[in-house]
Amino acid sequence: MLKEFKEFAMKGNLVDLAVGFILGGAFGTIVKSLVDDILMPPLGLLMGGVDFAEMKYVLQPATVSGGEDVAEVAINYGIFINNLIAFMIVAFAMFLIVKAMNNMQRKKEEAPEAVPEPSTEEKLLTEIRDLLAKQA
Repeated sequence: MLKEFKEFAMKGNLVDLAVGFILGGAFGTIVKSLVDDILMPPLGLLMGGVDFAEMKYVLQPATVSGGEDVAEVAINYGIFINNLIAFMIVAFAMFLIVKAMNNMQRKKEEAPEAVPEPSTEEKLLTEIRDLLAKQA
């Protein structure tokens, strides 16, 4: 059973999938930083100094009641906007990658196979065949 598992785990497709998954996670981290640290601050500044991450609709404010802290209940739609923009960037990047892969695959399929030049013997046999066909 251990041998079968090792064969399964070392198949090319599974290893490729694992590498893609790890790179996808790293790519997601980079895109999140791009959105949160590069894109959203100037966008917030253009909208009057709004920090999207702080945008929320408070349903119940935090309170201290009888020595007990009651946490704030809020809908954090600003964080949702950040995540939505990050998703759009990742989706667009994946679209470009898939489009490039499809174009490369299409070019590979469309490329005609090189027909080898017939040998001298084949040329002579073709000429003989043609001459015999004319005589018949």
